[in-house]
Amino acid sequence: MSTLDKHFDPAACEGRIYRLWEESGVFAAHPSRAAAPYTIMMPPPNVTGTLHVGHALTNVLQDIFIRYRRMQGRDVLWQPGTDHAGIATQMVVERLLDQEQTSRKALGRETFLARVWQWKEESGGAITQQLRRLGASPDWARERFTMDDGLSAAVREVFCTLHEQGLIYQDKRLVNWDPALQTAISDLEVESRDMKGHIWHIRYPVEGGGEIVVATTRPETMLGDTAVAVNPVDERYKDMVGRQVILPLTGRRIPIIADEYSDPEKGTGAVKITPAHDFNDFEVGKRHGLAMPSILDRAGRITLAELGEMPEFVRSLEGEERFAARKKIVAELERLELLDKIEPHANAVPYGDRSGVPIEPLLTTQWYCNAGVLAQPAIAAVESGKVKFVPQQWENTFFAWMRDIQPWCISRQLWWGHRIPAWYGPDNAVFVARDAQAAQAQADAHYGRHEALTQDDDVLDTWFSSALWPFSTLGWPEQTPELAKYYPTDMLVTGFDIIFFWVARMMMMGLHFMGDAPFRTVYIHGLVRDERGQKMSKSKGNVIDPLSLIDAYGTDALRYSVAAAAGQGRDVKLGAKIVETNRSFITKIWNAARFLEMNGCKPNPAFDPAGAKLPLSRWILDAANGAVAEASASLEAFRPNDYANACYRFAWGDFCDWFVEFAKPGFATADAAEIRDVAAYVLGVLLRLMHPLLPFVTEELWDHFGYGPQGSLIRAAWPDAIPVFEAGAARNEVAWVVNLISEVRTVRSEMNVPPSIKSPVLLKDAASQSLAWADAWGEPIARMARASEIGPVLGDVPKGSAQAVLGEATIVLPLAEIIDLEAERVRLKAARGKAEAELAKVVQKLANEDFVKRAPEAIIEENEERRRSFSAEITRLDAALLRIA
Repeated sequence: MSTLDKHFDPAACEGRIYRLWEESGVFAAHPSRAAAPYTIMMPPPNVTGTLHVGHALTNVLQDIFIRYRRMQGRDVLWQPGTDHAGIATQMVVERLLDQEQTSRKALGRETFLARVWQWKEESGGAITQQLRRLGASPDWARERFTMDDGLSAAVREVFCTLHEQGLIYQDKRLVNWDPALQTAISDLEVESRDMKGHIWHIRYPVEGGGEIVVATTRPETMLGDTAVAVNPVDERYKDMVGRQVILPLTGRRIPIIADEYSDPEKGTGAVKITPAHDFNDFEVGKRHGLAMPSILDRAGRITLAELGEMPEFVRSLEGEERFAARKKIVAELERLELLDKIEPHANAVPYGDRSGVPIEPLLTTQWYCNAGVLAQPAIAAVESGKVKFVPQQWENTFFAWMRDIQPWCISRQLWWGHRIPAWYGPDNAVFVARDAQAAQAQADAHYGRHEALTQDDDVLDTWFSSALWPFSTLGWPEQTPELAKYYPTDMLVTGFDIIFFWVARMMMMGLHFMGDAPFRTVYIHGLVRDERGQKMSKSKGNVIDPLSLIDAYGTDALRYSVAAAAGQGRDVKLGAKIVETNRSFITKIWNAARFLEMNGCKPNPAFDPAGAKLPLSRWILDAANGAVAEASASLEAFRPNDYANACYRFAWGDFCDWFVEFAKPGFATADAAEIRDVAAYVLGVLLRLMHPLLPFVTEELWDHFGYGPQGSLIRAAWPDAIPVFEAGAARNEVAWVVNLISEVRTVRSEMNVPPSIKSPVLLKDAASQSLAWADAWGEPIARMARASEIGPVLGDVPKGSAQAVLGEATIVLPLAEIIDLEAERVRLKAARGKAEAELAKVVQKLANEDFVKRAPEAIIEENEERRRSFSAEITRLDAALLRIA
């Protein structure tokens, strides 16, 4: 057998190992197996997508839990798939058509959809290959697409059932309208941009004399005003309520109404009400029964179709683009001396995240789902604890959204997506059915004759099909073995931004159609930020490509970096430097494995760890038990960072830094056989323990050492605790030696003792047991603590000694002949003064309310970290000064 290479080469082994896993079928779920199921539904990435850091975080965390449960013997299903991503995919293909100098409309619907499917087959789904590079281990054979035949059948079944139950209906309401894409879009597809604009104060003449001044950021919508609202307790306007104003430019009479929506403290206290173009105004309009004329068409141009006869100036605006119309309206108001004043104003303007144009609230007829009814069982499931959020505080976000839920607009004016299964007769009668034949049969019965039907042009919101993901992917509406075994699922891992859009809707649909919530635990992770804690954005130039990090440092280094930072309720800091630093952990493990290999360590099937006799052997076996317990508890509690840290402390600390170092001379003694067997046994435990976190390096070492065939670690059993002979005694003994060496190293470092110079290590007031341990462990203490001798203090403590406490004893290091203690005292005091001055600056900065209010969150955190660092440094320097007092 060849020996391990000097360096671990991720690029050389990751692809090979992943192919071994995938081709062996180890990712597959087995519904017929008696083993208890464990199921996670992968949030389906967009078919247009490429791997970003958010995908890296959520999929690494899922894969850790999946691999852990697989090693526990559970029948694991990690269900993969991709989302058809209506708008995103349609835009990708439309851009391709632009390059061919044609368009969607020129091709026609059927030809265009054929082109989208062609693009999907040729170019879509690249992200699933990229997920493989992360080491993700879902059941790829079961991969689904939200528009495949089975899922499409589920979508039609749900739509028709909810329509039959009166929970899906058509209504005319305000929606977020994208004038460029000419479709309704969800709130998640709207991004708020801080813009510098103006606020215009306009004089509205009151019928019978006087005027009322209203302030608006959108003067172009005044053409659609149907009221002016004032607060009912506002004394300034009490006598005006019920009177009429003459709407400038149009001459139309509109009422002054009293409504609490108007804030007396804001602006003039009087607001124009345009129900067809503002969400708040729409609610006011409904409360007061106001007319709701639209003055913008679907392209964002002025339309007068619903205004009736208008003066010449208003007629001249017909077809004008909304912002061009704004300029003309403002100019006309100035000419008529109806403009009271213009003030600079910063406000948040909603933009379409894909089109990049300002969104319009638009009054249109759309299909809606009665989310208010569907939300109640979902709320109850969380209230009762049947569904738990981790961290728990996200329940509050869930409740806030769900208890104030609005009707869900489920229709989109696109071609790519699940076409709404509704057909229209010649008189616009609607027939909802699971297919065209059933709709025709309804129509024939309705009309008493055959009438040609036209299917609704709209498609369903992408989130509608995504809401069915936990059961549609398992074969529903058919009652499949998969549905019986894997629903409800165990856990969902996702970001907080889609708690409402996806998590809540899956709960609503799952409870309604399956009678049970789709998951038991919702694990909400934070955002991935850059190394300074700043949110990533293209404009800042700090977006990180996870694939480039994998290319540079290997998948395991990225996975460790992500998991170690993923504390509950915390955002994850990630960057090249972090991943590069963490690569050293993989290197450490590899180097330790090479050292053991060079010293003849390999698994011994006959070895019984319960028979280990050496204190060192018993200590490391006991430490392995502790690491397994800590790692298991962390994963059970959904704390991947604690799991990663448990692996790190045991692998780097206990195993590499202490066990391997202590064991080195033992390989040449009579104890060598036991040391080799223990080393190989514990390495096997370590590889199994770390496999969910670092799958590639552990799998590579597993078969190389002969623990099992190639690619078999993924199937190996999760380690269990084993009996260790007199574990407590071994723990106390080795812990004493470790603490002694650590204290000596700390003192030497603080005193600037050169590593090349050895010094005596003396023990004052040490118990006989401590002295016996010092004698028994003399060789490693001398080697690792750079001790020229070790023993008790005989007589007085030598002058010029540094001291440290260890249990009942005091460690004494005579340094008078080795370093200049007075110079060292001066250096330490100077360093302390410098740290104190820096701490004072940071404290002063953080005490400045203006700074704290204005500084970005990342800068505040950076300064908090500096405060902690300088405080710790002062504490360390104080301790060092005390040692040589």
